[in-house]
Amino acid sequence: MELAPLYLKKSEERRLRNGHLWIYSNEVNIQRSPLSDFQPGQQAVVVGNNGKPLGVAYVNPHSLICGRLVSRSATQPLDSSLLVQRIKVALALRQRLFDKPFYRLVYGESDLLPGLVVDRFGDVLVAQLNTAGMELLRNEVVEALQTVLNPTTIVLRNDNSIRSQEGLESYIETVVGEVPEVVEIEENGTRFEVPLLSGQKTGWFY
Repeated sequence: MELAPLYLKKSEERRLRNGHLWIYSNEVNIQRSPLSDFQPGQQAVVVGNNGKPLGVAYVNPHSLICGRLVSRSATQPLDSSLLVQRIKVALALRQRLFDKPFYRLVYGESDLLPGLVVDRFGDVLVAQLNTAGMELLRNEVVEALQTVLNPTTIVLRNDNSIRSQEGLESYIETVVGEVPEVVEIEENGTRFEVPLLSGQKTGWFY
């Protein structure tokens, strides 16, 4: 799959080279790559003013944050294999830090998966796809979570107000298994009952 280029203005690649993942709409050279040419969530090769590629980002022309870098390689888009790899890395980190399977498994940019939040409640996962780029990869995200964790239940709590800024509708959907009315978790030796569908955000604040 050949990706369209997203050109930046002169010197606007400095933040990306320093590790930042966001591209603002006023940093894009719209003469060379009009934002109106991109569909929300479309992936593109980010190119500096000097013509050197900086990686792959998904684009939303309707958002102030019009690009979010998903790969430092111009030939590696965010696809099923990269999703699985990143989720495995995130899982390995949490397993080193927590002795029980109750934690935020994926936290967006912190795990190099901008727009994706996944909370783990044992065998139940609750995810939020907060950007157009992640919404387009919805099926791939669900499949990757199944591949890595094989959960009994996956719920998409896509009722976050952030989605409206991306031009996305709000919805809640169970895509794998059935949702228990409450799940029981343990934090610091204390047990809690969590209502996944009615609690704040993903049901709990990890």
